[in-house]
Amino acid sequence: MIPFTYERATDEAAAARAAAGNSNTKFIAGGTNLLDLMKLQIEKPQHLIDITHLPLNRIGPTEQGGLRIGAMVRNSDLAADTRIRRDYAVLSRALLAGASGQLRNMATTGGNLLQRTRCYYFYTPGLPCNKRDPGSGCSALLGFNRMHAIVGASDQCIAVHPSDMAVAMRVLDAQIETMNGEGKRRVIPIADFYRLPGNTPHLENNLQAGELITSVTLPPPVRGVHLYRKVRDRASYAFALVSVAAVIERSGDQINNARLAFGGLAPQPWRVPAAEQALHEAPGTAVSADRAADAVLAGATGHGHNNFKIDLTRRTLQAVLAASQRA
Repeated sequence: MIPFTYERATDEAAAARAAAGNSNTKFIAGGTNLLDLMKLQIEKPQHLIDITHLPLNRIGPTEQGGLRIGAMVRNSDLAADTRIRRDYAVLSRALLAGASGQLRNMATTGGNLLQRTRCYYFYTPGLPCNKRDPGSGCSALLGFNRMHAIVGASDQCIAVHPSDMAVAMRVLDAQIETMNGEGKRRVIPIADFYRLPGNTPHLENNLQAGELITSVTLPPPVRGVHLYRKVRDRASYAFALVSVAAVIERSGDQINNARLAFGGLAPQPWRVPAAEQALHEAPGTAVSADRAADAVLAGATGHGHNNFKIDLTRRTLQAVLAASQRA
């Protein structure tokens, strides 16, 4: 690990101001991803700002009838919160599908949103990776790419976003609240938070330098059956090959409305309005699921080892719709 300096922040504004004054600074909270990356010398911050003592560990109601989740709320606490389990069950289920109990006890809401890809080549210094070393190339394109993206990628990077939590927040239309180095706050819809790789895969989100995530707000609860289905190589402690976060409102065999977001397919949580429209007031049949999957997979391209994700996405969506009828 490369030497770095350290300070413990005492308030949000001071933390953001300190980070804005040094471009090679990172915030650290749970550290479940950052510390691994520092040990591998993939992340090389000169300065760390510890935000674990900031008062950002509360979950409370908003005036609009939703919930505000502090950036320091641990994943295990968020999954267990009675309001989350009752009104936002898709989020609780997604959280419990991720990582291990030990990691969820350390990982935070803000950190989960910012975790880096698990692309093998990103974690292997010495091999080309445009996300780690811009301009060096993408080893995954012609390498082992079983976990990689089939939509939203570019010829510069085919890595996928690893978070389960973010997929559920995408289907719930969460908003991310931040503070910058001048003490100004802003709200970023999660739909606008992540960037597609294009020619700059090293830029993964739209945070400004030094901008601190302070909380995430959820809108009022969405009516319907909340489901999170994650397909992976082993039953626990594995990243998604394909995941679906869904909120589906039905009347018997008919689907009235559906919200769908997908993980494991793209460099960001993937939500396609045309897929939801295909299920609006549609019969809950395999034909309807196929039409929705067609929209999700528009332009999908496999890269050899991950070709199976195209069929797997269809089957996973069919399973989710079937589960919504049984619920």
